[in-house]
Amino acid sequence: MNEHDVLAERFEAHRPRLRALAYQTLGSPSEADDAVQEAWLRLSRTDPGSIENLGGWLTTVVARVCLNMLAAHRDEPVGVVLPESIVSDADGSGPEHEALLADSIGPALLVILHTLAPAERRLRRAAGGPRPGRRGAL
Repeated sequence: MNEHDVLAERFEAHRPRLRALAYQTLGSPSEADDAVQEAWLRLSRTDPGSIENLGGWLTTVVARVCLNMLAAHRDEPVGVVLPESIVSDADGSGPEHEALLADSIGPALLVILHTLAPAERRLRRAAGGPRPGRRGAL
């Protein structure tokens, strides 16, 4: 076996833990796989003799790749185009104003939900009670 094959075996021994870390951070199996693959590419371009603790090095690389991916997602537009405020057109009195105000809250909540990280969305779901289809959940 050559040095590259030995390095690949050592990497594969760490892959499940690295994938779990990336999935927990990113909340997406495909993005987690991408982060782990990026760690392998960086490892293959690095001199393995310079790495004292391979597990720690890989964990650090995957964590940094995940943070970079999260930062890239925050730079992307949310994808929700909000209509111009219709509340400002109302005169501020009566049921029509209340209806316009209620209609403007929905898009605002969508924007807030899209800005939450995956972990925050899971916490929001947990605070809201059991998910549909899960009997006996607390």
